[in-house]
Amino acid sequence: MTSPGDGRTGLVLGAGGVLGAAWLIGALRAFEEVTGFDPRTADRLLGTSAGSILVAALGAGVDTNGLLHHQFGIITEGAPQIDFDPDTDSGGKLPPWPKPGIGSRELLFKSWRHPRQVHPQVALYSVVPEGRGDLQPVGRLVDSVNEGEWSPHPSCWVVAVDYEEGRRTVFGRDGAPEARLRDAVMASCAVPGWYHPVTIGGRRYVDGGVRSSTSAELLAKLDLDRVYVFAPMASYELDQPKSVGTAFERGVRRYVTRGLTAEVERLRAAGIAVEVFTPGPADLEVIGPNLMNPLRRTDVLETSLRTMTERLEAAQYVDVDGRS
Repeated sequence: MTSPGDGRTGLVLGAGGVLGAAWLIGALRAFEEVTGFDPRTADRLLGTSAGSILVAALGAGVDTNGLLHHQFGIITEGAPQIDFDPDTDSGGKLPPWPKPGIGSRELLFKSWRHPRQVHPQVALYSVVPEGRGDLQPVGRLVDSVNEGEWSPHPSCWVVAVDYEEGRRTVFGRDGAPEARLRDAVMASCAVPGWYHPVTIGGRRYVDGGVRSSTSAELLAKLDLDRVYVFAPMASYELDQPKSVGTAFERGVRRYVTRGLTAEVERLRAAGIAVEVFTPGPADLEVIGPNLMNPLRRTDVLETSLRTMTERLEAAQYVDVDGRS
C-alpha cells in the first residue's frame, strides 16, 4: 500500500457527539502512530459537529498526542492547554428540557412552499423544539487553542446548516459568511432540540449533521489525490444490539452509512482515492445507545486506539518514512 503522505490530502472528521469525539481522537492517534501521517499536515480539513472541534484544534496546531492527553487529563509542559472538561462541559448524557414550540417556523414554511429547495432530512428538523443547552464551553475550547479570528490552517472548513433557509453552510470556504472560528464550531455543534441555535451575521445556524454526518462530497471538486474520512456515526460492521435503545441507534447508523457511501462514491467518481474509517463491532459495544454519554468516554477512546491500530497493521500500511 502506498504511503498516506503521497499527493494532496483531504481529511474529513464527522459528527458523533461526546463518544464520537473520543472515537475520533483514538482513531487519529492510532492512524498517526501506525502510518506516520500527521493529520495537521492535510491540505484540506473538513469538520462537522464533533469533528469540527477537532478540525479547529488540529488546524491550530494541536497534535493527536495533545488531544489524547487532554482526554485522559494529562497536562504536558509546553503543549496547548485545552480549556474544556470532557466529562461535564458537554452538559451530560441527556439534554435539558427544550423550549416549547417548533424550532424554525421559517424553515418549516420554506419546506412547505418550496419542498425541492430543502433536503427532506433538513426539513424534519424544522419542527424540533429549540434546545436550551449551552455551547459556550465549546467556544471557550476553541479560543484556548486558537488565537485568531479564523484558523491558521490554509484550508479549514466547518459545516453548519442555516436554520432559516435549510442550506448547508461551509464556514471558511470562499464565499461563505464571515465568522469567528469559535462561533462556526459552536454552530456546527448546535444539535436541534439539545442546544440552542447559534446566531452568526444575524442568521441562526444548527449542527451540520442535520444535513450530513460528514459532507465528504464537498471535497469532490478540489484538487486532491486522497481523502481520509473518519465517520463516527457510520459503521460497515455492526454489533448485535442488546437493548431497544441500542437497536434504534444502529438503525440510525445504517441510514447514516448509506449516505456516507453515496458521498464516497462521488469522491471516487472524481478520481480521488478515498479511505473510510468507522467504528466496528468492538467499538460499538462500548459506545452503546447514546453518543452523548460521557461515562463511556475513556472506554471508547481506549477501544478506538486498539481497534484502529489492529486494523491499520492488518492492512500493512507503509508510513511516510517508508517503514511497513
